[in-house]
Amino acid sequence: MPWNTAQPAASEHLPVEVLKISPEAPERHVVDYAATFIRRGRVIAIPTDTVYGLSADPFNLAAIERVFRVKGRPESQALPILVNSIEQAVTLVREVPDAFLTLANKFWPGALTLVVAATHRLPLKVTGNTGRVALRWPDSRVATALIDAVESPITGTSANLSGRPSCTNVQQIVEQLDDRLPLILDAGDTGGILASTIVRVDEDSWFVAREGAIPESEIRKAFAL
Repeated sequence: MPWNTAQPAASEHLPVEVLKISPEAPERHVVDYAATFIRRGRVIAIPTDTVYGLSADPFNLAAIERVFRVKGRPESQALPILVNSIEQAVTLVREVPDAFLTLANKFWPGALTLVVAATHRLPLKVTGNTGRVALRWPDSRVATALIDAVESPITGTSANLSGRPSCTNVQQIVEQLDDRLPLILDAGDTGGILASTIVRVDEDSWFVAREGAIPESEIRKAFAL
C-alpha cells in the first residue's frame, strides 16, 4: 500500500486519506495502520454502529485538544469514550453503580452510552471538567478491532462540526471536516438514523439524558425484570 512520503510546505494542507475497510471483517493491516495514528496522538474518523466517530487517545491531552479543535466543540462538553468490554469500561469508573452493570449487561455492545463518575486515571479535560465520563461499547467490529490494536479505549464523539448533523458516510465527513483529519476509515454508510441513547447513572438513581436508538421504555424494562 504506497503512501506519499513527500513533505508538504508549511502552508500546504494535505487532503484526508480515505481507506476502505470491511465492516464485517476489518482488514488487519488497515486497522494496524489506523492504530499508528492513535498512538501518535492524531485524530481519525471511524465507522461505528450508529454514525462515524472521531477517535483519539483519551489519555493523551494533546490528542484530546485536537478532537475539540477538529469539531469546534466547547471544552466544557465531555468526550464519549468507546470500550470493547464491560471489564474495560469498569476500569474508567470511580465507583460502579448496580444500575450501570444492569444496563451494560443488557444493552452492550450496542447504542447505549452510560454517563458515570470517572476514575482519576482519565484526564479531567476528557470529562469536560465535570468529573463524569460517557462510556459506550459499540456493536462495531471496526471500532472494537481498533481498540484491540491500540490496547486502550478510544474517543468516540461524532465526526462532525459541532452543531452540524452527524455523518453516516465519508462524503458527509469530507464536506464538514476535510483537511482537519489525516485519515478516515471508510466502511460505507453506517445506516445510522438515531444516535445512541444516553443514560446518566448515579449511585442510587438514573435518568435518560438523551433518547436515541434505544427507547426509554426499553431502559425501564431492564430494571423491571
